[in-house]
Amino acid sequence: MLKGIPVSPGVAISTALFLESKSITTEKKSITKEEISTEQQKLEVGITQTEEQLTKLHQQLLDSVGEEQASIMSAHLMLLKDPAFIDEINNHIQNDLIDVSSAVQVTVDQFVKIFENIDDEYMRERATDIKDIGNRLIANILGKSEEKTIQPEGSFILVSDDLTPSETVTLPRDRVKAIIVAKGGKTSHAAILARSLGIPAIMGIGEQLAIEIATGDSLIIDGSTGEIFINPDAALISAYEEKQKEEQKEKEQLALLKDRKAVTKDGTPIELVANIKGPQDAEEVLEQGGEGIGLFRSEFLFMDRSSLPSEEEQYDAYSEVVKNLGGKPVIIRTLDIGGDKHLPYLDLPEEMNPFLGWRAIRISLSRPALFQTQLRALLRASAHGKVRIMFPMISNLEQIQEVKRILEETKKQLADESIAFDPDIETGVMIEIPSACLIADELAKEVDFFSIGTNDLVQYTLAVDRMNEHISDLYDHFHPAVLRLIKMVIDASHRNGIWTGMCGEMAGDLHATEILLGLGLDEFSVSPTLLPKIKHQLLQLSMEKAQQVAQHALSLGTPAEVQEYAIASHSVS
Repeated sequence: MLKGIPVSPGVAISTALFLESKSITTEKKSITKEEISTEQQKLEVGITQTEEQLTKLHQQLLDSVGEEQASIMSAHLMLLKDPAFIDEINNHIQNDLIDVSSAVQVTVDQFVKIFENIDDEYMRERATDIKDIGNRLIANILGKSEEKTIQPEGSFILVSDDLTPSETVTLPRDRVKAIIVAKGGKTSHAAILARSLGIPAIMGIGEQLAIEIATGDSLIIDGSTGEIFINPDAALISAYEEKQKEEQKEKEQLALLKDRKAVTKDGTPIELVANIKGPQDAEEVLEQGGEGIGLFRSEFLFMDRSSLPSEEEQYDAYSEVVKNLGGKPVIIRTLDIGGDKHLPYLDLPEEMNPFLGWRAIRISLSRPALFQTQLRALLRASAHGKVRIMFPMISNLEQIQEVKRILEETKKQLADESIAFDPDIETGVMIEIPSACLIADELAKEVDFFSIGTNDLVQYTLAVDRMNEHISDLYDHFHPAVLRLIKMVIDASHRNGIWTGMCGEMAGDLHATEILLGLGLDEFSVSPTLLPKIKHQLLQLSMEKAQQVAQHALSLGTPAEVQEYAIASHSVS
């Protein structure tokens, strides 16, 4: 058996088809100054041809799975036409005196290196997208085909060392039963597309994939657990065929919950909302029965581009989501950049400890023009629905007081210009630093809500870099210290008449649901695909028992004890 990262749920039973990557190799060639213009003309022709291909793929996605997934190809087109990308290629041609295909490769390698060193998983996976665009552009310049071809008839499980978004789009959906890829993770665009297409997928297996699996092998894959069984016996096949039937039944049952409110068995209502990266994700929230947006990560509007988005661009994006939600609440987090997320055009300095450095609200407060532009766009969007503004990485009382002063100043500007906005717009603090937990009573007097960001809170509380493989086992949101800080924050909010939500990964952990409910959490904000399962879980729980479970969990001494207890409690709920 092999095990990888489960990225798209579902069981598949079929025959393996192993596809080797057709890598485009470039041999660096020197050119003369007289040849510069010729090479730059080749670049223009290659870009035009690549643009035509990506536009065609964009239309294919629009027709098959809709605008949300088609936006992946839109992002590819934006990068292809990004002046910074094109200028860098031209600079290498002109200054390094190398041929155009080599210049593209050097530029792509530069961009890939930047993205691969980003801690954020979603942004790190964009390195594959850049390689995809680069390979396609180089192939067009050289007059070669860079895509894999699928010829066999009948159904199969696709096995590959790597899979780009454009290759995923062109898969024969009626014959591909599942996807197994050596590279990639949950946030790769190939994984996102696999989930959208309903194809079970496992990624990140590594080099063992090519050693263990060959074309023609019989396979079972479980996209929920990441397990791959090679040439299984009849008994195992029969067991997984039964699991396929159970999955389909569960899917049909969860779909029936779409319009039900998340209310515990003893009548406690819980707000169940979703995290999104952009306007393209809003539709899925409604399809999955979400009651609103608990976290709109506004920084994604600032990425994959060569300059700051204007007030109008931001306003259009925010208002699109607000209008699509039809009156349901939308929490938009102000720019959370720095740390692992870099914007080249902001010219942020290199730092010894970027996660403890100049990032998030610290940048916003030091760049008032940048901050006010975003606040203006957010306030204007509030005229179209229920917008709530959330401020990230607040560590002291002075910061939130200064934020509120700038917000009031921005409101006055808009009022003087007779521009509509919600004057009573709600504001909140993202609780992700231990100091914020410890002064939660004081912070609660300044805002309307808290939202706990467990990803950073766990990292900062335990002094663990979750991306460091040597100590990643120490990163655990079941740590008693983390639970006690969460309890401290929730109690402080309730004492001061406001509510607390959670938008970190812990909110989507089914084993943690009962403990969080018992700690008093008012809102769960999770990935849209998790909404039905979390809702189903909440409907099965009682607040009385959850409080008992949480109280016992708080008395335990180790993360392992808490997790073991949580799993045991979950299994009998």
